[in-house]
Amino acid sequence: MIVVTGATGNIGRPLTRALAEAGEQVVAVSRNAAEVPEGVRHVQADLSRPDTLPLDGAKALFLLLSGDLHAVGASPVRLVERAVAHGVGRVVLLSSLGVRTRPFGTTRIELRGLEDALRGSGLDWAVLRPGGFASNALWWAEAVRAQRTVAAPFGDTGLPIIDPADIAEVAATALLSDRNGVLELTGPEVITPRQQAEAIADALGEPVRFHELTRAEAKAGLERLMPGELADDTLDILGSPTPDEVAVSPDVEKVLGRAPRTFADWVARHVEAFR
Repeated sequence: MIVVTGATGNIGRPLTRALAEAGEQVVAVSRNAAEVPEGVRHVQADLSRPDTLPLDGAKALFLLLSGDLHAVGASPVRLVERAVAHGVGRVVLLSSLGVRTRPFGTTRIELRGLEDALRGSGLDWAVLRPGGFASNALWWAEAVRAQRTVAAPFGDTGLPIIDPADIAEVAATALLSDRNGVLELTGPEVITPRQQAEAIADALGEPVRFHELTRAEAKAGLERLMPGELADDTLDILGSPTPDEVAVSPDVEKVLGRAPRTFADWVARHVEAFR
């Protein structure tokens, strides 16, 4: 049995489906009620209460933390301890590239501690460190539908963003493997917000205007979704990425035997969100 946390999100949903199609017995875990593929068992659990995580009989666990588990006083290490106590053989942790490139942010300190706990647990393990997600473009969907406009800061500063479906595919492979290690996951190319707007326009077959926000305007929008400290941290990455943050990693291709999907591939599959 393989337990998948975050099973209703952009990574967990395709991961659950891929494992089920591979013939694995899967338990999909999420905080709220959800529909899951046929043959998959769904369990509601709150990861801030590790005792609610269903691990009896599990051979592997995909661990994806929700935002509140990075809060002060949270103890995600207890999830690893619970996996050890229940005889889980392997844990695949979704971490972040920032653990290496920007190690001193609050969230990344927590993730690094969790990575260290996993390494020292005696379990088989893999750590996935993606950078930016192609699915973050869904933040623009409402404005594209209503005004055919993408509004974003740093229009000509790019990152090698990754399709969450590729993360899910790598995670499925890692869960069924016995190899330990860290995988850094990126898309195949650096792409700017302006170029992303052009890709959305191409998929729609209609012009999409790009409006460049100031940093202050972007921060005001982000603060509706996250604390100010995290908003500043996000904008630092978007506006001034380090050389390591713009480097294209070979790890997706090493694991899957193919190049990562492009942003245009992602848009083509999600174009209805922008119509």
